[in-house]
Amino acid sequence: MIGNEIKQERRGQFHKKVLELTLAGGAAFWVTNFAISRTPIAAEYRAALSISYLPMIVESLVGGLIIAFCVSYFLVRFFDRIPTRNPILKSVILSLIVLIFATIVLEAPSSYLASSDVLYYFLIGAMFNVLRILALGIAVGYLYGRLNRQSLDRRSELLRDKREPQKTAPAAGNLRTTRLQIP
Repeated sequence: MIGNEIKQERRGQFHKKVLELTLAGGAAFWVTNFAISRTPIAAEYRAALSISYLPMIVESLVGGLIIAFCVSYFLVRFFDRIPTRNPILKSVILSLIVLIFATIVLEAPSSYLASSDVLYYFLIGAMFNVLRILALGIAVGYLYGRLNRQSLDRRSELLRDKREPQKTAPAAGNLRTTRLQIP
């Protein structure tokens, strides 16, 4: 009975952490996308690919949440298996995997089908994705570090205690040294 309750509590903590990281990453992705969309080069890119502004803003929020969920889930689930100790770097590594996938599967075909200057618009779209997904990875990793700071401090404290035996001070009334008597 108690084992099931502990599993359910851990599962609840897992889902809560993934949800918080997803919302933070999705927000970072969307804010970055909104800032990019205000630039003249983004307007040229949208015009060349016939992308409407308002649907693009809404779609970027949904897409950012999907990408943030993937990064957050794998970061929380496989945190110890990702090389490096820094949670921001771990999250950025996962984000780069998503970036490579998005570039190959989504960006390349849309550039080839929609414009006459394929390489130019492909590079512009790829740079937009680099900025958006990098911001998402940094936000997810930063928040993960903040959420786990206390548990990481406790874990390092326990490791330190195992390595160094505790040195206790003698009691106040017991300051004399005792001699061993050998029979």
